Amino acid sequence: MSLTAFIFARGGSKGLPGKNIKLLAGKPLIGWAIDQALAVPEIGRVIVSTDDAEIAAVAKENGADAPFLRPDALASDTASEWDAWRHALNFVRGTEGHLPDPFISVPATAPLRAPQDIADCLALYLQGTADMVIAVTEAHRNPWFNMVCTQEDGTVVPVNNPDGEVVRRQDAPIVHDMTTLAYIAAPQHVLTRRGVFAGRVRAVEIPVERSIDIDTPLDFEIAELLMKKRLGLL
Repeated sequence: MSLTAFIFARGGSKGLPGKNIKLLAGKPLIGWAIDQALAVPEIGRVIVSTDDAEIAAVAKENGADAPFLRPDALASDTASEWDAWRHALNFVRGTEGHLPDPFISVPATAPLRAPQDIADCLALYLQGTADMVIAVTEAHRNPWFNMVCTQEDGTVVPVNNPDGEVVRRQDAPIVHDMTTLAYIAAPQHVLTRRGVFAGRVRAVEIPVERSIDIDTPLDFEIAELLMKKRLGLL
């Protein structure tokens, strides 16, 4: 089995400009995702979808393919990554005559993942019981206990527990945060539906220390500290 993984890395990040090629523990952020994807035995190729020629060049230097530049319309602040997924699938189908199956997205913004995490998501998908597999981690905040919303009169109440019936965190239903570690999906799910939860979704739980999603300078600093600790550089 030789599968294709995709990394979607647009050039216009506002929270952390240039983050996809910013050096984290000495390696471009996107390089970590490329290495982790290619360390999964079933994955033989990584394609990077980007609108930015510099990101494409760095991706190639780090072992990925970048056979196209994403149209600007699919790389704006308001563009949906779902549409970028469709564009990449259709590009491969148009150039190679087949759809990559399954569709595998390995976001660059989760550099602390382990290759085994991707492999576990893939193994769950290959069981054939889901249209999409995502990765999750136990949430730090719980909508039944310590997440609140504001009422019209300015008071606040728990999101899913407005009468305050759950008074201990331990009694609240367990909830999880979605992570950006990996998405594994049936290509037809991506091409014919409109969103992750439009089909059957299953999840792999990962430890919180591998789940960080880099969106801000603080996220980057935390991820770099944890990566340097992992590599024995601290």
